[in-house]
Amino acid sequence: QVQLVESGGGLVQAGGSLRLSCAASGRTFSSFAMGWFRQAPGKERSFVAAISGSGGNTYYANSVKGRFTISRDNAKNTVYLQMNSLKPEDTAFYYCAEYYSGSYYYVGSYDFWGQGTQVTVSS
Repeated sequence: QVQLVESGGGLVQAGGSLRLSCAASGRTFSSFAMGWFRQAPGKERSFVAAISGSGGNTYYANSVKGRFTISRDNAKNTVYLQMNSLKPEDTAFYYCAEYYSGSYYYVGSYDFWGQGTQVTVSS
């Protein structure tokens, strides 16, 4: 059984930075692409970023491109999301997920999810 545990969320002022971590256990981490999604109150869960199993390919939502960086450390079974120049509209619950198949941008392409971590950006 795959377990994903996010950490690193919190309250930050606009323009600030946070780094989210997602620790994985349960199967060979490097074999699977990973993604980050977010969900704001009253909105659907949406794609933020994804990274291939080797870390050689990354994908970003247009809204975060240039500000967020996804990375992974396969030796530590951990994927990261470095978030810079944060904006109030980045406020959401952030989830990491393990990719299964299909488009990286689609919620349904991921089969295991963490419990999420709250990110709040004040103006």
